Amino acid sequence: MTIAGSLQSEVGCSGDWQPDCAATHLGFDAVDGVWQQSFTLPAGGYEYKAALNNSWDENYGANATRNGANIPLSLAADRPVKFYYDHATHWVASNANATIATAPGNYQHLLGCSGDWDPSCLRSWLEDPDGDGTYSFSTRALPAGSYEVKVAINESWDENYGDGGTPGGENIPFTVPMSCTEMFFRYDPVSHLLDVRAGTLPGNLTRARAHFLTRDTLAWNVGSAAATASFKLHYAAAGGLGLSASGVTGGTDIPLTYDPAGLSADLKARFPHLASYSAFKVPADRLSEVPEALKSQIAISETADGTLLDATALQIPGALDDLYTYTGPLGASFTSGVPTLRLWAPTARSVKLRLFADSKPATAATVLDMTPGPLGVWSITGNVGWAGRFYVYEVEVFVRSTGQVEHNLVTDPYSVSLSRKSLRSQIVDLAQRALKPAGWDQLRKPALDAPEDIVLYELHVRDFSANDASVPESLRGTFKAFTQTDSNGMRHLAALARAGLTHVHLLPSFDIASVNEDKSLWQTPAGDLGSFPANSEQQQAAVGAVADKDAFNWGYDPLHYSVPEGSYATDPDGPARILEFREMVQALSRSGLRVVMDVVYNHTSAAGQSDQAVLDRIVPGYYHRLNRDGNIETSSCCPNTASEHNMMEKLLIDSVLVWARDYKVDGFRFDIMGFHMKRNMVKLRQALDGLTPATDGVDGRKIYVYGEGWNFGEVANNAEGVNATQANMAGTGIGTFNDRIRDGARGGGPFSPKQDQGFLTGLFYDPNATDQGSAADQQARLLQREDWIRVSLAGNLAGYHF
Repeated sequence: MTIAGSLQSEVGCSGDWQPDCAATHLGFDAVDGVWQQSFTLPAGGYEYKAALNNSWDENYGANATRNGANIPLSLAADRPVKFYYDHATHWVASNANATIATAPGNYQHLLGCSGDWDPSCLRSWLEDPDGDGTYSFSTRALPAGSYEVKVAINESWDENYGDGGTPGGENIPFTVPMSCTEMFFRYDPVSHLLDVRAGTLPGNLTRARAHFLTRDTLAWNVGSAAATASFKLHYAAAGGLGLSASGVTGGTDIPLTYDPAGLSADLKARFPHLASYSAFKVPADRLSEVPEALKSQIAISETADGTLLDATALQIPGALDDLYTYTGPLGASFTSGVPTLRLWAPTARSVKLRLFADSKPATAATVLDMTPGPLGVWSITGNVGWAGRFYVYEVEVFVRSTGQVEHNLVTDPYSVSLSRKSLRSQIVDLAQRALKPAGWDQLRKPALDAPEDIVLYELHVRDFSANDASVPESLRGTFKAFTQTDSNGMRHLAALARAGLTHVHLLPSFDIASVNEDKSLWQTPAGDLGSFPANSEQQQAAVGAVADKDAFNWGYDPLHYSVPEGSYATDPDGPARILEFREMVQALSRSGLRVVMDVVYNHTSAAGQSDQAVLDRIVPGYYHRLNRDGNIETSSCCPNTASEHNMMEKLLIDSVLVWARDYKVDGFRFDIMGFHMKRNMVKLRQALDGLTPATDGVDGRKIYVYGEGWNFGEVANNAEGVNATQANMAGTGIGTFNDRIRDGARGGGPFSPKQDQGFLTGLFYDPNATDQGSAADQQARLLQREDWIRVSLAGNLAGYHF
């Protein structure tokens, strides 16, 4: 630790501003826990900072700010000056330009001091790192009991203050109500009053209750206090922000200006759930720091009269959208056979490519630096020899949940091919001839005059053939089973097509997290399930015992959105899954059937630092919808995505376009579509409509999009934007499921008892033994349900009257 500045040449250095000059090193006092040293300086004016590790790479100036302003020092006469640096708070001070106050008392031995009533022990040092004129420290080290304390100046009893701020006054009593209670000591050097109180510091930097909405606007729900309090934005590149009685410690702070007009009309429309929040502005001359702040631990604080009132971390997706929205290619793209890899990671401090010759776990990686570019995109261009190689990214990024910078090894969210078990992405050009079945580019789709003509058959890829003895055993449960046109399953589908079936709806067929793609590890239920009594619980027990180790899952746990699921391929290691998915689509088309994919963009299988969290380990806190405390919403079942954020919307649209253009999928059924915004779906519809046979090999206007337009969860009733619900999607050309014809005909709803009756099950005219209400109530419900059915049978036409 070096005091570097214009004073160094006066104390033996060869020049000034030398961070590596040993003559101005501070020594670390292990008892005090503080770096300190005295130097004799001649009268004059100086400036200085604290430099760590003999370098300017990490240095602290005024107000404990990293790379902060120089600290002025004015001496009227020659004198020894003692300098101090506390690495916990980064406060740099001297006894010539700051008050050096300690709080000696009969408790100091509990802090690690050599004894009590020691004014020179800096374990009870009262510091002022933010420069607001209030000196403080806090501790949880005291057992319950009664204690006494005073204030001493310059590590001596020569100047001290007791009860009531009286010079040399009586000891100040205080009580610790419970062991390990945090005690706060605050000293006012003007009145010399020392305030000691128990309590918990206001604020919580692990929660994110405020929002960075644009590059210059923050929102925080602080009510009327906003007009009179002081607010600061804080950031620390490596983390380490903390709380003290007087404010946030560590890092760099930027004063914020309260805007009494509140959020703009545009921001209220974009963030309706924040419309009542107070607005704060970043000064124009500090806007250049915002990109660095967004890569750091980041917080906002509220103080008044030198006292911390509140502090919280920030949710930053709005600012990232404002600064870094990108519309170009991501993942691997090819020019004349040469791949370029691009990753959107605007909060990353560095990104490296780990390139592997193959997918074998023991194969060592070649590590290459990626280049940061505009709009938060990191890229690297390889050579033709990279085709077919495997890779992961190493992303250096601050993670709020861990409070530190992490080095995450993560696959590409824009992957189009993967190794077995999705451990590595693969560089693959989907346009290469070897990945196309014969006749793929000339594939003609069965005719479809209008979406009203669609008749759907839902099936699960594995279940379609897993037990079909007419399919070769090696192909059962795979995409390739659909190419066996003489199998029982395909003959059945062909017969249905002749009878009027138009589309096969595949349950999720993208890369999922729950099925181990190493088929040698699959387990099956023990025993002959068919031999158990029909009312036995033995079947379920046997299935449950291997549920996490068998070959089955419905597939609603997405891992990589744009890659076919490996467990449905004959070889999950590499691009076989690409060719075989295309062969399946081709075979179904030749059987007279179009293909619908069930897609699940509303959630991911994991988040945070989980090994299966792809998105959150690249841009933490961006791709998922957060609640009021900054925790991920899970109302879908799992970590909800936030397609109201521009780059999640882009991922959704780009992924659907891959399936539509590169796999010739004819329709998309959106799981919990109501969790997406209406604008996401409208943009998707427009993007699909732009696909043409001449340019893209498909007619995007023939691709049908529909989904579950349920209105629930944190986005219900347009709470966070106009969402893609039944009512909102009317007139968009995008379909939604109609639950009213189901509930009207059968009775009840998806979560009501099975005994609830409807039009077909006896409501009013044949009541069952359960309580269905009075006869009048039943008749009224029956008439309403008949109306639901009439409207539904009329196609839900807005102009239908009855």
